[in-house]
Amino acid sequence: MEAVPEVIELGEHLEVLQPQTQTVPLVFASPHSGNDYPAEFIAASRLDPVSLRRSEDCFVDQLFRAAPEHGAPLLRALFPRAFIDPNREPFELDPAMFEDALPPYANTASARVAAGLGTIARVVTNGQEIYRSKLRFAEAAERIGTYYRPYHRTLQDLLEATRKSFGCYLLIDCHSMPSIGGPMDPDAGRGRADFVIGDCFGSSCDDIVAATVEKSLRDMGFTVLRNRPYAGGFTTSHYGKPSAGLHAIQIEINRALYMDENAIAAHAGLKPLAEKLTRLIASLAATINARDLKAK
Repeated sequence: MEAVPEVIELGEHLEVLQPQTQTVPLVFASPHSGNDYPAEFIAASRLDPVSLRRSEDCFVDQLFRAAPEHGAPLLRALFPRAFIDPNREPFELDPAMFEDALPPYANTASARVAAGLGTIARVVTNGQEIYRSKLRFAEAAERIGTYYRPYHRTLQDLLEATRKSFGCYLLIDCHSMPSIGGPMDPDAGRGRADFVIGDCFGSSCDDIVAATVEKSLRDMGFTVLRNRPYAGGFTTSHYGKPSAGLHAIQIEINRALYMDENAIAAHAGLKPLAEKLTRLIASLAATINARDLKAK
């Protein structure tokens, strides 16, 4: 097992927890666990700070913190998802949110934009509107340049370094989900499984990867679904090209397993869940090797 990981701070908005030596073709990322809320963003919001945190994947970076101990880096965003979402296209924007016109290259017609959850979200997860007034496109462009693009440059660098070292990579994109489907979800009002594994319906990673993750979680007693209600976001589809040996999978964790969703606070389940996810990381590090991942 590796020594204490090196924490590399990339400006004010990102951190990479690096092993002393990367020994496995795995990269972990937590894009939605950040909770550094800019004061001007809070002032522009109609929501109180706790309500703004409804969209956060709270504590997910803590749950996967053991990744460097098993030879894999962990990238974590420090900025909040409600401010800007790196698991979207760079300009996936709702024109109704802006007082000026959006450029023609903006994607204004995606299902995520329609749900209010574009690169700049209109609502938090439970459907509450975020902003008091409309934004200007220049503000969105500034956030994308300052937060979004550095996140993806860093992730791309980690993946490219992994590919050069091992000839392949597996990106594990780490998320959490409300325990009950929200008003904009296909499972609205229904309880959820403990974990949902997203592989873009088989297009972002080889089945051996998804099957290994699923079996590991089931063997620990968890209920697991694949691709429903979450098949994977921009990150999974963008970086997953299994025919080239480049794999990406999304893991969604039911928040009720480890936190009070109303108070936005961890409960007694956090530590045992982190221990089980450490076992998952160790299992992946031991069983998913370059031979499995390289282009067939």
